[in-house]
Amino acid sequence: MSKQIIHTDNAPKAIGTYSQAVRCGNTVYLAGQIGLDPATMQMADGIEAQIHRVFKNLQAVAAAAGGTLDDCAKVNVYLTDLGHFAKVNEIMAGYFHEPYPARAAVGVASLPRSALVEVDAVMSL
Repeated sequence: MSKQIIHTDNAPKAIGTYSQAVRCGNTVYLAGQIGLDPATMQMADGIEAQIHRVFKNLQAVAAAAGGTLDDCAKVNVYLTDLGHFAKVNEIMAGYFHEPYPARAAVGVASLPRSALVEVDAVMSL
């Protein structure tokens, strides 16, 4: 099975040794997104803005791969403060529709660029 690298200018360019997404057959692995604005590469201000930006970035990468967030089978959420988990749930409901993907939420000590939240996903097309 061959790998197809997915890239879009509508999401932040990779800031390390990774791709925005990789498609293997009908499965697409979306790299973790933080709250970077793809136009400026600057971090969104505050947790709410970062959560929205993360899901918009994931939406853009999913579209570049030929899918939508509703095609996600698994989502992983990383938070530097698990006290923000209720806000993630509230905002996530605006980007995903039932049936929701499987999900994990993990508290972490820090994230790249001092982000407050990062989300990655696995999509099935």
